[in-house]
Parts: sequence; C-alpha cells; structure tokens
Amino acid sequence: MAQEIERKFLVAGEYKSQAFAQSRIKQGYICSAHGRTVRVRIRDNQGFLTIKGASDASGISRYEWEKEISLPEAEELMKLCEPGMIDKTRYLVRSGAHIFEVDEFYGENEGLVVAEVELGTIEESYVKPIFLGEEVTGDSRYYNSHLMKKPYKNWELNK
Repeated sequence: MAQEIERKFLVAGEYKSQAFAQSRIKQGYICSAHGRTVRVRIRDNQGFLTIKGASDASGISRYEWEKEISLPEAEELMKLCEPGMIDKTRYLVRSGAHIFEVDEFYGENEGLVVAEVELGTIEESYVKPIFLGEEVTGDSRYYNSHLMKKPYKNWELNK
C-alpha cells in the first residue's frame, strides 16, 4: 500500500517570491465519506483520479493511490462530483531537501493559504521555511474534502 506522510501548516508570511513553480488546480469529490475519499483533479491540463483512506490518529499518515487520467476523462468525471469544488493555485517552494506545496484558495475558501510537506517517515526532519505559521496536521477542517462541504469563508473564526 502507498502511504502518504505529510504535515500541514497555515501560512503566515510571504512565499510567492520563493516559489520555483506554480499550477492551477480544480478538484471535486466523487466520494467524500469519513475515512475515504475519491477525488478528481485537473491540474493545468492534466487529469488525476485519487483515492485516499482514513488518516492515522496523528493525522500525518494515510493510504493514497493516484493515477493520471486524460483531461477529457477528468472533465467527464467532474460532472459526477458532489456539490462544491476546490479551486486553488499551488506554489512549490524548496526548503532544505524538501519541497513545500503552498495552496492559495479561491472562491468559497478565499483567504485560506496552507502549506504541506511530504515526508518519507513520520519521524523525518525538515527545514521549516520562515513563512510557516501554526501546524494544522490532523485538523480535518483543513482537508480539501472538508473545505468543499464547509468552506473557509463560513467558519466562525473568520467573522
């Protein structure tokens, strides 16, 4: 089984000038049940189908399977998705031996910016970029599948 091991943080500083690449991502969920999701993603002109399992108790690790599909297939599958789409730009920023993915959200999640780093093991160390804020690993409110159902703009803490 493929395990995804990642840590997630709010972004509290400037990151765009440090990015070496960026892409626009739109994604929807065919299934967003607790403990498993089936996601359709269009990143620039590529399509992807991803299945994720439940996170472990720490929220750091979970099963992930992803397959590239054609853009027409992804566009067709988007029509089957549950209501609510995720729209974001992803910036890639190097920090030490790792690459942080910084997601700037639009639409219903405007104002939210999070950064993730994928690790080889739960204990693996990494260099924290200066723009990282509070760690939110394991906080399900920040899962994209949750943001689709309960957008950031509706959270009480933003009022």
